[in-house]
Amino acid sequence: MTTIPIIMPQLGESIAEAVIVNYLVKPGDTVKAGQDLIEVETNKATMNVASPASGRIVEFTAKLQESYIVGALLGEIEVTKQEAARLGLDTVQLNKAATTRTIATSAQSSPVADRHRVEATVRGLPVPANAAGASYISPRLKARMHELGLHAADLSGVAGSGAAGRVTVEDFEKYIANIEKQRLTQASTMRVAVADAMRRSWTRPLATVGLPVALDPLLVHRKSQNPKPGPALYALRALAIALSENSAPGGRLVGNQIVHPSAIDVGVAVEAEDGVLVPVIRNADRKTLGELSARYNELIELARQRKLPTDATGGSIATVTNYGTFGLTWATPIPLPEQTLVLGLGAGRKMPHWDEAKGQFVPVMEASLTLSFDHRVLDGGAAGRLLQRVAELMTNPERL
Repeated sequence: MTTIPIIMPQLGESIAEAVIVNYLVKPGDTVKAGQDLIEVETNKATMNVASPASGRIVEFTAKLQESYIVGALLGEIEVTKQEAARLGLDTVQLNKAATTRTIATSAQSSPVADRHRVEATVRGLPVPANAAGASYISPRLKARMHELGLHAADLSGVAGSGAAGRVTVEDFEKYIANIEKQRLTQASTMRVAVADAMRRSWTRPLATVGLPVALDPLLVHRKSQNPKPGPALYALRALAIALSENSAPGGRLVGNQIVHPSAIDVGVAVEAEDGVLVPVIRNADRKTLGELSARYNELIELARQRKLPTDATGGSIATVTNYGTFGLTWATPIPLPEQTLVLGLGAGRKMPHWDEAKGQFVPVMEASLTLSFDHRVLDGGAAGRLLQRVAELMTNPERL
């Protein structure tokens, strides 16, 4: 018999770590290759670690609710020589002590605070690189902040006493000491991911334009559909068509060039526990509203369960958010770091509208439509024209 390690796998593009949530089997159990062994949580979703081989679980060395980097040792499984040969391990002598020592050394190379620092794009929400918040941070202060796992933006609440208002190490230590006197709760991995993504987004000049859109045609059209698409899906489809007609507004500025999108993949913001997930509808411009409905509803439910599939996360060029579900009539959402645009839909309200033919005001169900955008890529005129095109399509739902 041969013992092989259970290693934290690379669970998705750029995922650096995951928290152990639950063990699905116990030591002594016989398992098959590919069988789920451990439930883990990344910054945005719960996933499973599968068995690398068929055999018997010897032990789990990882602790529940602890975070482990990719490649960390989670446990061991005993396999037959035949199974080891199938895996190509028949000529490799696995040394438990060496493996454990290597993993431990790797894990200890990072500060404990790094366990709570987001490092990767995870399951639908891009995670940022470093972001500068203060005008100047001394090397000594940077080292202290790194030790605590803090970012430059966290200094926004510190009053600097140094030259030109710079924050000194002494200022920082007083700030930390005062914080420790307050009631503290641990931020979830999702909340940290959202915070970091928004910090990265805010490094760009952002602006928002808006206009009212009549929902009556949409609501009439919706009654004839099965399944009935929600207003956000109408908005998503309209945005996809508008961007397919002119992809430049959905591009990104890199250096002195606009990188146009290779596909019209549009995300939709879904409220999940302690954060927001953004499942992605691929090639939304190539499918009719009816064809999109089933996939849309499926992804919304999976997002709420935090079990989005890999092919439905990341890589989108814009997001649609229906903040009207919270009773809000107007908002200025922030585009994700990898995107230029976010389209928002407010709550519908009965509003008076002048009917030229009748010569009187008539009640119309109206909602605010907003477009937040990276001002480096778009100016107000271009953003306004894009938003007007979206509104036009929404008021003519048969075109969707």
